[in-house]
Amino acid sequence: MSTNDLSTPVTQNYDENSIQVLEGLEAVRKRPGMYIGSTGERGLHHLVYEIVDNSIDEALAGYCTKISVDLLDDGIIRVTDNGRGIPVGINPQKGIPTVTVVFTILHAGGKFGGGGYKVSGGLHGVGASVVNALSNWLEVEVKDGKNIYKQRYEKGVIVTDLEVIGETNETGTTVTFKPDPTIFTDTTTYDYETLLNRLREQAFLNAGIRVVLTDCRTDDNIVTKGKSDDLCFEGGIKSYVEYLLEGIKKEPLNSEVIYLSGGKDDEEAELALIWSTAYDSKIMSFANTLHTIDGGTHEQAFRQTVARVVNKYAHDFKKLKVDSDNLKGDDIMEGLVAVVSVKLADAQFESQTKAKLGNTSIGTLVRNIINDKLYQYLEEHPAEAKIVIDKAIAASNAREAAQKAREASRNKAGIGNKTRMPEKLTDCISNDPTKTEIYIVEGDSAGGSAVEGRNATYQAILPLWGKMLNVEKAREDKVYGNDKLTPVITALGTGIGENFDITKLRYDKIVIMADADVDGSHIRTLLLTFFFRYMPELIETGHIYLAQPPLFRIAKGKQHFDVFTDEEKAAKIEELGGNVDVQRYKGLGEMDPEQLWETTLDPERRTFLRVTMEDAALADETFTILMGEEVEPRRKFIEDNAIYATDLDI
Repeated sequence: MSTNDLSTPVTQNYDENSIQVLEGLEAVRKRPGMYIGSTGERGLHHLVYEIVDNSIDEALAGYCTKISVDLLDDGIIRVTDNGRGIPVGINPQKGIPTVTVVFTILHAGGKFGGGGYKVSGGLHGVGASVVNALSNWLEVEVKDGKNIYKQRYEKGVIVTDLEVIGETNETGTTVTFKPDPTIFTDTTTYDYETLLNRLREQAFLNAGIRVVLTDCRTDDNIVTKGKSDDLCFEGGIKSYVEYLLEGIKKEPLNSEVIYLSGGKDDEEAELALIWSTAYDSKIMSFANTLHTIDGGTHEQAFRQTVARVVNKYAHDFKKLKVDSDNLKGDDIMEGLVAVVSVKLADAQFESQTKAKLGNTSIGTLVRNIINDKLYQYLEEHPAEAKIVIDKAIAASNAREAAQKAREASRNKAGIGNKTRMPEKLTDCISNDPTKTEIYIVEGDSAGGSAVEGRNATYQAILPLWGKMLNVEKAREDKVYGNDKLTPVITALGTGIGENFDITKLRYDKIVIMADADVDGSHIRTLLLTFFFRYMPELIETGHIYLAQPPLFRIAKGKQHFDVFTDEEKAAKIEELGGNVDVQRYKGLGEMDPEQLWETTLDPERRTFLRVTMEDAALADETFTILMGEEVEPRRKFIEDNAIYATDLDI
């Protein structure tokens, strides 16, 4: 009988000795994921966020103007603020210094109705103590305007009493800690850019607050060594929207960012939005400066009310036909770039990581602000209102066209029906999607060699030909109707966009196989951009690969070697002592079937690169620059990179 069988009798006693009581911060160390989400890279960075959030709370209260975050050697982090300093007096409930209470007792802090903070990043009150519990060691220094106090902890346990180490006329708190490598077993190395993105958010959300990030690490292998960013944005979330708009490299449709704000009792809301020429929306929501990545009542109210107000205006001012239906919310959201920031005294989140806001009253506040002020803005800017509505109508028409195109494509191609696959697809014999692979090949010539050289049992070949669609300027209906991309969509079987279903994927590996020249690079970039925008889950789940065919074949006697770079060629020639024959592969189409199998198709010898979301995002960004409507970014890219161009055919 299996030891995991439920019928197996339990031999040990279940009595008072079976109940384990975790004292102090032991519970955090036993189950860290309950408090910070994971013990991987994300959880590691979350430690910094928890300490910074405490400093931000001081800023929200009006007592802190500068926050510094320093990355030190050996995974050590130092966070300093010029707030009031954590109180050092004896806590009346615990009889120990209050700063000690904050760092050693869960659910202790100035965020539980004691008058310490009007608003804060949540009511859980576990930030500082959790960081302490998950650190190899932590030191806190407090300046109260008279003295400098210091205390040290190791793995959450007090090792020194709170002591006075100097005098000062300044105030503030410095927390220095080293994450425990026995907890964070994957890595204790912080990523500068990850921290920068989060701190930049905080600077945008708190207009005028100065946040400084500095990489003080001395390891030469750290690319950000010595880097420092001084972040301060007087424009607040309006500046944030401008930053986001610049990031997507699209033109605005409004003359300026629309800013709306209001408050009631202990609740405040700020909204900044602008429509752009993009086909996607980008809406960032925050509660007490914490990024609510899963949205919540404030974001839901924003989306619903913006759609309702735009529809009301469109009907009131006869921008829609009298009997026409309302525009759908997704159509109105197309191209919208927005930041929704709310601050409230009793923020209720659905988890410790604070990813989704649950307060219902804040939704009412957001709706009231938009109802009153967005409608007024549209009335006062009729030309801009017309542009927004026209774009929404165009999105609606495109959505309907896309649906018809999907249906037509499905009927024509017979998605999931192997007998109605693309004409140029040479499919494999196996029907097992966990063992098959499809090569998307540049041109019929390479496709022919690949068909002859492949293993027909599990390798399918789909050649591409002609000029492909510029997906930078195309909606989904154009993608479905494109005769170059439709075969790819059909062959994979998953559909695209909102109809994407990865369970219908017909191949485990999707391999882009193109020549190592300008045309091949263009095709790779276009396909990566297509997958990134319309089928991102294929990349996220590791199904997309780039084949790496060799550039040279070096032969000496009966031996031959394939190499991939000029450097490898030179090294191999030197190794063989010269007097060799060197063949440069002009392209995949120049290889015979046997060569193609040996170099690119044979699982035992081929070289693949698995595409990550970061790779695809970079390809997408480059493609946007080179193929988008803006001339200046394209000119700058060419000027910056012309020096690296080689092998020009001139």
